[in-house]
Amino acid sequence: MDHKKQLKELYKETPIEAGVFTMTNKENGKVFVGSFNNLKRLNGFQFMLKTNTHTNKALQADYKTFGVDAFDIEVVEYLKKKEEGYFDAKKELEKLEQKWLDTLKPYGDHGYNA
Repeated sequence: MDHKKQLKELYKETPIEAGVFTMTNKENGKVFVGSFNNLKRLNGFQFMLKTNTHTNKALQADYKTFGVDAFDIEVVEYLKKKEEGYFDAKKELEKLEQKWLDTLKPYGDHGYNA
């Protein structure tokens, strides 16, 4: 039990990081681009896919067809927070995600984003 308690405490103490991630289907090359203000939420993202409850129907269908091993998840960029002055993390994260959407163009036959 002590080991579990230590792991929980370590998890709580881990700094919260925001960023943009990609999920790439190794079978067909399609990419999903997403972001979280807390990248720990990637666990929930993967859980939804595993339980067939993800809202992105195309991604969910391919996940069900190809399986977990057909996908790679990678954090492509962490949000760098300014130390001084006003910083709108939500707005900056949206800009960062848009940068990756513009770069990778994960739409139609190339991806899962709408």
